[in-house]
Formats: sequence, structure tokens, C-alpha cells
Amino acid sequence: MNDVIISTHAVRKEFNGLVAVDNVDYEIRENETAGIIGPNGAGKSTFFNLLTGYFIPDAGTINYFGREITRMPSYHRVDLGIVRTFQLVSVLDNLTVLENIMLARIRFDATYRVRKRFFLKSLLASSEVDLCMSSLDTIGIADKANVRVSELSYGKKRELEIAIALVMNPKLLLLDEPLAGLSMFEINEIMGIIRALKGRFTIVLVEHKISQIMDLVEKLHVMHEGQVICCGEPNQVICDPAVQECYFGKEDAVCY
Repeated sequence: MNDVIISTHAVRKEFNGLVAVDNVDYEIRENETAGIIGPNGAGKSTFFNLLTGYFIPDAGTINYFGREITRMPSYHRVDLGIVRTFQLVSVLDNLTVLENIMLARIRFDATYRVRKRFFLKSLLASSEVDLCMSSLDTIGIADKANVRVSELSYGKKRELEIAIALVMNPKLLLLDEPLAGLSMFEINEIMGIIRALKGRFTIVLVEHKISQIMDLVEKLHVMHEGQVICCGEPNQVICDPAVQECYFGKEDAVCY
């Protein structure tokens, strides 16, 4: 069986007395593709922020390959291979596609920490360009390399954000609502990309569109009011009575 890549024990996070994540135990093994679902306000994004170091838990521990990282800053977690995308696409509109991805990649350049000055022009002449172009090619947008990001559709910006994540050498790829705000055509494109990445990376998705990920993930966790109320194989989880009531109410049960 593959090693556990990341795990949490009784993690808890409060905001002004409101418990957003309530004593959550969680683990994902290498090369698994897993989903986290739940209604609005369930604590999904807060939990993602705990995993990635944007928030520090008030209690509990987080371990990565057996090493405790509970209080480790987010940028150090990136160095270890914990890489994420955001619910709202986070790219720089005034730069080109290639410039965006190069800015993400520069932190891994051997001379990054000894540079006294940073010049984008010299960076674009470096050996890192081929690696960045390869990432764009994997996602299918290499032909957009010299296009200014402001000219891209929202769906293409989402694809760029995933390409940026890939160029940062992820061991754990966390996708926060990758289908949010997309048309059905764009959803199909993003789902095709994620399917192509499945098995190459350990992937965790937070998503509202349950039907889109049911046959993609091997493991599904359901959060409600800050707690994990059910986890396991997707079809069994979605048919659990507590999950049915949480999502659909007692009168409108739907089972995939």
C-alpha cells in the first residue's frame, strides 16, 4: 500500500468564536485522487488553508510524510511539494502566459537566493523556459505562451493556474473548486486535464459539483459544520443517510 502523504489529527480552527474546522482527522495516500465535498460554510476551504499553511490550526497536528508541519509557513510547504490552486483564479493579467509561469518557477532556479537583482528578460533567456513550456504543453496551452493573460477566457486562466502548479514540482496537488465559474464546455476541458493528471500526482479536490467528480475520485470526504461526517468510496458515501440529509434533505434524497 502507498505511503500516507499527508494526515491531520484533531485539527481545529475558530474565527471569533465560530468553529470553522472541528477536530478533523484526515489522511491521503500517495497517488490517490480524493474529493472533499459539503454545503457552503462546511469548512472545506478553511481545511484546505490549514493543509497548505495559509492558516495555522488552533489545535491538532498536520503531518507530511510523517514529518510534523503544523506551524510551517505556506512557502516552505511549497518547497516540500504541497502546491495548490485557488477558488478564484490567481494569475497576473498584465503579463504573458509564459511570464506568469516563469515567475512561479524562478524560486526553484539555483541562483534564485543569490540574485541581487531580478530581471524578467534574463529569466526568459534561462534554461527554465523549456521546463515551463513543457508544463504549458501538458495542459494544452503552449500555443498561448506569448499571449497576454488579460486576453484569455476565464477557463484558459484556470488552465494556466494548473500549469503554474505543475511547474512547482508538486507531490501533493490541491485544487480548490477548479470548476467554479466555468461554462459546461470549460468544465469538460478542465475535467479532461485532471483525468490526465490522475495517477501522476496525489490530488485532492474541493468541489461543489458532485456529479462531475463521482467517477474521478477514489475517496470522498463530506464536511458539514466543520466536521467530516462521512468518508470512503464515493458511491457508498453519497448514499449515506447523513450525507443525503445534509445535501438533499429527508424528502429529496438522490443517490448516484
